[in-house]
Amino acid sequence: MLNKARTALAAVLALGALTATACSGGGGTAETESGIPLVNEGALTVCSNVPFEPFEYVGDDGEYTGFDMDLTREIAAGMGLELEVQNASFDGLQSGTVLAANQCDLIAAAVSITPEREKNLAFSDPYYDSLQSLLVSADSTAKSLEDMGGKKIGIQQGTTGETYARDNAPSDTEVIAYQTDAELFQALQAGNIDAVLQDLPVNLTHTDGDSFTIAATYPTGEAYGLAMKKEGSEKLVEEVNKQLAAMRENGKYTELYDKYFTE
Repeated sequence: MLNKARTALAAVLALGALTATACSGGGGTAETESGIPLVNEGALTVCSNVPFEPFEYVGDDGEYTGFDMDLTREIAAGMGLELEVQNASFDGLQSGTVLAANQCDLIAAAVSITPEREKNLAFSDPYYDSLQSLLVSADSTAKSLEDMGGKKIGIQQGTTGETYARDNAPSDTEVIAYQTDAELFQALQAGNIDAVLQDLPVNLTHTDGDSFTIAATYPTGEAYGLAMKKEGSEKLVEEVNKQLAAMRENGKYTELYDKYFTE
């Protein structure tokens, strides 16, 4: 998800400056009563990449919201903690750089669990299964990636959607990387690209009153996980999994899932 310049950086910094739920990274010296290390006293600090609706975005009230945000807010509450959110680049998330820098305790950013990412990150149990999808204008004749020969596909840099596009699109397709979902969709609206390939739930938010449509979906076996430090986060991983299991048992997970994906 990254490769633009100043305007994108300014937008990221502006979002990151939201004070309602965001904070600067701490020294990593705090901990819970059960001995789980924390970046900030009394809070579960989460790094995400905004916007990526419906998983993480800024609501009308100026607060971070979305499936990932609500899910981690419930996890934090179950641990007796507040939720604090840091907005960061996706490259910094999937590489684990933000964790190594003690910017946050946990990453919640619709991150697919992959063998490559597991080399640098420890993941929770999977919490969401996802499809890839191809979004095109409503008047497009494209029905699949095979129809993208000689055309331009936009992807979010560093995502599994980028990998899928580069591995499966025709050789004469131009795959163009953008930093954020917002830039990606704006490029499609402006006609700078012919299609967007990314996670289905996100593309579904961009059908824009039937101006755009999902041309195809691709089952890739992907599942999202909450990511933590590869080393030293064993207690936190265990606790996060405990909270996820409790939410599935008490119905809270289904409530949140229905809120964002079935209503």
